[in-house]
Amino acid sequence: MSRIGKLPIEIPGNIDVNIKNNIVTIKGPRGELSYIANPGFKIELEDQKIHVKRPSDDKRWRSLHGLTRTLINNMLVGVSEGYSKGLLIEGVGYKAESRGKFLILTLGYSHPIYFLAPEGVSIQVPAPNRIEISGIDKVLVGEVTAKIRSFRPPEPYKGKGIRYLDEHIRRKAGKTAG
Repeated sequence: MSRIGKLPIEIPGNIDVNIKNNIVTIKGPRGELSYIANPGFKIELEDQKIHVKRPSDDKRWRSLHGLTRTLINNMLVGVSEGYSKGLLIEGVGYKAESRGKFLILTLGYSHPIYFLAPEGVSIQVPAPNRIEISGIDKVLVGEVTAKIRSFRPPEPYKGKGIRYLDEHIRRKAGKTAG
C-alpha cells in the first residue's frame, strides 16, 4: 500500500464535499475547486473522511494512488486556508508595482514587463522588492510564481534577479586579477 494514499483525508466542519462519478467537488469559505479523478480509483466519503482506494497493486495504480490523495488534500487546504508564495527582487533599479490586475516589473530590460494575474490568483506588492502571490489552487499559485521568477532568474555572481523568499542562491567567485 502507498503510505500516503492509504491515509484518510479529514474534512473540517466548514467544508462541503461532493463526490459523483469520480468528480470531487469541494466548497469552502474561500471558494470552490473540483478534480476529475482517474476512473479506476474508488473515492468514498464516509463519516467526514475521504478514502481513496485503488483497483489493484499494479505499478501504474500504485504510482497514482498517493498523487490522487494528495491532490484532493491540497484542494481541501486551499478552500479552507489558501496558499501563498513570496518572491524577492534583488538588483539596482529592479522593482515591481501593482496596477489593478496587472503586475508591472522593471527588471533592467529596455521595457517594463506587464503580467496579467490569471483568474483565481491575487498578486500584492507590499514593497517595491517583494511580491506576494496567493490563491486557493496550489498548482496555479506555483505556476504563476515560477512564471514571474522566469522573467529574471537569480544569477550566481551578484545574486541579482527574482528569487523565492526561502531560496538560497549559491554564489560563485568572479574573475580574479592576475
